[in-house]
Amino acid sequence: MIVPILLFILGFVLLIKGGDWFVDGAVNIAHRFHLPELLIGATVVSIGTTLPEVMVSSTAAFQGQAETAYGNAIGSVICNTALISALTLAIRPTTAKRKTLLLPVGSFFVAAIFYCLIAYLMGEFNRWTGIVLLVMFAVYMFISIKTTIKNKDEDEVEEVEATEEEPEKKKKETKLWLDIVLLVIGAALIAVGAKLLVDNGTKIAEWLGVPESVIALTFIALGTSLPELVTAITSLAKGHSSLSLGNVIGANLFNIVLVCGMAITIRPFSIPVEKTFFDTGISSSFVVDIPVMLLSMLILALPPIIKGKMYRWQGIVLLVIYVAYCIFQFAL
Repeated sequence: MIVPILLFILGFVLLIKGGDWFVDGAVNIAHRFHLPELLIGATVVSIGTTLPEVMVSSTAAFQGQAETAYGNAIGSVICNTALISALTLAIRPTTAKRKTLLLPVGSFFVAAIFYCLIAYLMGEFNRWTGIVLLVMFAVYMFISIKTTIKNKDEDEVEEVEATEEEPEKKKKETKLWLDIVLLVIGAALIAVGAKLLVDNGTKIAEWLGVPESVIALTFIALGTSLPELVTAITSLAKGHSSLSLGNVIGANLFNIVLVCGMAITIRPFSIPVEKTFFDTGISSSFVVDIPVMLLSMLILALPPIIKGKMYRWQGIVLLVIYVAYCIFQFAL
């Protein structure tokens, strides 16, 4: 069992490094076209940091491991919101522009409501559900780019003012070919890391006697969310709070429409029933996983939309929710 554990850890490392290089390349390329920071966070960076989830869930779907394909996406949303955002908020609360959050937050809840209706009413996801989710992803990207072009003049004015105030923080532009190389190598590392994570995570789960869905909702979800954690910490340290917040919200949306959409389209699956709610025969996903996902996003998103800023109490409450969630998964 030592070899699977070592390969599992190696998969984590490759995912982290691959995601890091992919994000660097994507952000540098996006900056060349003068895209605003929050858009970069909610689109380009979010796609990059969500690639591990895409690869893990898609690989699991190909191999017929529905519990991993499903649990990784839902678990990553919970991890992104109740752990990663919670930690950054508890350390350094930040402000946020309401209008820039309305599109990603609104899109997330539209996609989540659709996803939940299918889950609760049908108990399984057909291929057309995956196609609809992928269409939602395409529509969101189109609207985001269109909105950015529409507000381009305003964004450029803000960028010029920021440059005049802090000219010493202007980043040196890298070579385009180097950014493309980072994208390609990063994507390759993510693919290999995802394969190692899924294969060996399943072996470890079987050896420990832990349901595959629990491993996917916790350990694998945490592993594939590490790029978001690294991005969040780095963004806050450099004062790019909009990038950090946009990344988490965008990544959560992409976990629903892109990660789940890809996995379901590749191989439709039912809601996992490995773990039931206190032996009632009801899938714990209906009673715990999905409600925790929605509640966490409400706690994260409502204050900045209503008040225009984030609070330390949000981080504390979300951390308590995450700890309680993990205790339920492993101890109950």
